[in-house]
Amino acid sequence: MSTRIADLPPAARPREKLLQHGPQALADAELVALLLRSGVRGCNALQLGQRLLDTFGGLHGLLHAPAGRLRGIRGLGCAKYAEIAAVLELARRALAEPMRERRLFDAPEVVADYLRLWIGGSSIEIFAALLLDNRHRLLHAQQLWRGSLAQTAVYPRELAKLALAHEAAAVIVAHNHPSGLAEPSPQDHQVTQRLKSALGLLDITLLDHLVVTRGAVFSFAGRGLL
Repeated sequence: MSTRIADLPPAARPREKLLQHGPQALADAELVALLLRSGVRGCNALQLGQRLLDTFGGLHGLLHAPAGRLRGIRGLGCAKYAEIAAVLELARRALAEPMRERRLFDAPEVVADYLRLWIGGSSIEIFAALLLDNRHRLLHAQQLWRGSLAQTAVYPRELAKLALAHEAAAVIVAHNHPSGLAEPSPQDHQVTQRLKSALGLLDITLLDHLVVTRGAVFSFAGRGLL
């Protein structure tokens, strides 16, 4: 029979540990346990948190896990899934805030962190755009297409329409590689040139195309390919 968290010594309880020493003192499973708040029969919240981390390959995998897979875990319903999804969205919005105040071309590490969190861990290829003003500050971020670039048509017209709707002066596009390899394919190179040409006709600059994974980012601009 599993030990209840309430029966653990105070120093071993996640909430008390956080209040005493701060959130940085907690292990990943302890932080997840605080989100879950309760476990299931035979498995307390701390054990359930560790089970989730093991199942999805750590925090990043858990935060990006599809809703269907999460809801299939015994003890996780819609409410717990919503809380986990909310944490990811809060983190993404927190990373977006400085991008609305800083020139993104001057802060490539901020853009990379944001994109890794937003799309880097997805198991489905996602194509996204960051729309920028004339000082290269973030106006709007949006997912445009889902699916492999080899299978999903990337329509320059749709990106141009979106950029015009937000009165963007420049655009950064990005897509993730679920394989974990942040190296562009020949198709990625072709898409980059098509988008650059289409936006250029409207006097909108394509600043960069980034290929993103959980832990790495490839920059076309950084490699001199734009």
